[in-house]
Amino acid sequence: MHWSHPLVTKRTGAPPLTSATAPRPAAKSVRDRLIDAAEVCLRNKGIRSTTVSEVAEVAGVSRGWLYRHFPDKNALLGAAIVRLNEAYWSDSHAMLERIEGLDAQIAAGIRHGRTAYADPGAILMKLRMEEPEEFAACAGAGVQGLVPDLGEFWSRYLVAAVDRGEIHAKTNVAEASEWVARALLSLATVPGHELDPTDHDAVLGHVRRYVMPGLREDPTQA
Repeated sequence: MHWSHPLVTKRTGAPPLTSATAPRPAAKSVRDRLIDAAEVCLRNKGIRSTTVSEVAEVAGVSRGWLYRHFPDKNALLGAAIVRLNEAYWSDSHAMLERIEGLDAQIAAGIRHGRTAYADPGAILMKLRMEEPEEFAACAGAGVQGLVPDLGEFWSRYLVAAVDRGEIHAKTNVAEASEWVARALLSLATVPGHELDPTDHDAVLGHVRRYVMPGLREDPTQA
């Protein structure tokens, strides 16, 4: 595909674009502005401390206008959480798909999980762990289960590992994906004495010694 410089135009007889004639980005809808504002408030204050009035103020709209788009606080914050959730999984897939080998992918996933928890900008895990009831009420059944979500996230990588012969052909992908999710959560969030989860090489060695052998065994013989 050929990409031209933004200031270079084809010779079609049309005058070149100028600042006066160039199309301007479409203004955000009120709904998008409200979701943006809800995300700002979630990052700064969490779920319990965020109020509808504060979100409306940040978005620059009245409470009455807010209620035209969202019936209550849960629906409003839930929309922000769903958008954060979708962006987080999308970014995570983009990162892992550049890495070869399930062992290296799991180790990178542990590092990414720790970054997501420590980074104030990536708040999903923080909200889930510190305000689980409020998170569930806002997010709804679709995104409230962290282990099922992570299990589903990892399933494509286990399917690919089966196809490459890295793990046993009879692996129950759904079951094994959830086990990987639980192991990843533990390694990313629970301190221990024998493994420094900030040491990527040590984590990779741990995955190769303990996680991968379990995935290579015939699950029907257990």
